[in-house]
Amino acid sequence: MKFPTVTVVLVSAALLFVFWDQTREQPQAVDTSRFTDLKANPVKLSTAVDWVITQLPSLCEQATGQAEGAEAYASCVKNAEARTSTCRRGVYDRFPSVVASDSVFRDVSITLINCLVPPTSG
Repeated sequence: MKFPTVTVVLVSAALLFVFWDQTREQPQAVDTSRFTDLKANPVKLSTAVDWVITQLPSLCEQATGQAEGAEAYASCVKNAEARTSTCRRGVYDRFPSVVASDSVFRDVSITLINCLVPPTSG
């Protein structure tokens, strides 16, 4: 029986990647005050998008009228997380890479929120 060289190399590479990912510096959380004076201090679109996505629990609580632990809330969060990549792509294609005004930030936020947690009809 031959020694599984390819398997050993692939597993080693995967372990190295996991180790590297665990040791790299994690990004700092963005505070809402970061978005107060966008004209003087613009942000990258990715920063604004990341912040809106961190608000998913609150958005789902508002959309469902239920708190964490309720079935509708859990379903909302699960569905929103599943749409994250598609919604990011849509916002990145539609808006400039730098958010330099309150109106652009508002439009980015509303577009992303409507994509992640679509309004229910009824």
